[in-house]
Amino acid sequence: MLQRIFNVRPMSLETIETPALLLDADKLDANCRRMRERLQAHGVVLRPHVKTAKSVEVTQRALDAPAGAITVSTVREAEYYFDHGFRDILYAVGLVSSKVPRLAELVKRGAHVRAIVDSVEAARELNVATAKAGVRIPALIEIDSDGHRAGVRPDAPDLLEVAEALGDSLHGVMTHAGDSYNCTTVDGIRDVAARERDAVVSSAGALRRAGHSCPVVSVGSTPTATFANNFSGVTEVRPGVYVFHDLVMAGLGVCRVEDIAISVLASVIGHQKEKHWVLVDAGWMALSRDRGTARQRVDQGYGLVCDAEGQPIEDLVVVDANQEHGIVARRGGGSIDLGRFAIGSLLRILPNHACATAAQHAEYHVLRDGQPVEVWERFGGW
Repeated sequence: MLQRIFNVRPMSLETIETPALLLDADKLDANCRRMRERLQAHGVVLRPHVKTAKSVEVTQRALDAPAGAITVSTVREAEYYFDHGFRDILYAVGLVSSKVPRLAELVKRGAHVRAIVDSVEAARELNVATAKAGVRIPALIEIDSDGHRAGVRPDAPDLLEVAEALGDSLHGVMTHAGDSYNCTTVDGIRDVAARERDAVVSSAGALRRAGHSCPVVSVGSTPTATFANNFSGVTEVRPGVYVFHDLVMAGLGVCRVEDIAISVLASVIGHQKEKHWVLVDAGWMALSRDRGTARQRVDQGYGLVCDAEGQPIEDLVVVDANQEHGIVARRGGGSIDLGRFAIGSLLRILPNHACATAAQHAEYHVLRDGQPVEVWERFGGW
């Protein structure tokens, strides 16, 4: 299995200073294993998006290997993972010329970096910047498969124009099915997944018919990776949040609440009896301001409240958050037996959005069988 020296500290939950980010390694391993097995069965490459993890230990478990193909969103991520042995890196945000020199240094050191573009202007700028830096960074054309964000429509004349502008730098096509996060049923996610696949496969076909090489056909998103029926014509898949899952994924039916691998450990610091509130020391600086479940059937506030063992407590959620204060109350209002929540007692809060909550913390307190056993560092920055 993976060989790495971990930061091991003798501890218990009671010795961890709150607020703190907990990571259940047993759930992490199970989540990673399910995705690997699913994509292996379909014969496509798993290229996990590491913006969720920002940790070499987590990413190695996602791949079940010391290194492998990864997707990044920041140059800092590319540099960190290269320094930890990863060489096959897709930079999956539109690349501007000011960031090329840092990526060029990685290429000169042996990295295989790929970029994405979605316009003729961006393609030309990439070629100019890489030529100036003395390197070649191949690019994928980003395809807009659902009108969610960036990209070229698969049937637009821009597709071939961008390909011509890239010239020999063209390496394939990619898309992200962001609209899958807006679905209300599993069948809806499957429909989005079908549109995602069709968009990139048809785009690749158009490019090949025009005489362009298109070896990579890349799709992404945890919901579509989980529920797609067909990956025919796709070469790689780029899910990210599946390693942890979160309340948004649970609300979509992608996972169960009990599959969520991260939580924020918080201490009870006060009560407001008249308001039926319990105050904790985890505010939006620990939880983030993400309210992604507000648009779903069940609104989980700023996070679902659990006991110290990670079991949800009735219908308690963090209903509001200040910078360092979280306000715990019943979803929809109602009284709370404050005697159950003594000052200094511990609660765990499951996040709406794992990426946003994890980004507030510098380390994972890793649990095995419910007990903290080690600490894994987590990095940030761009």
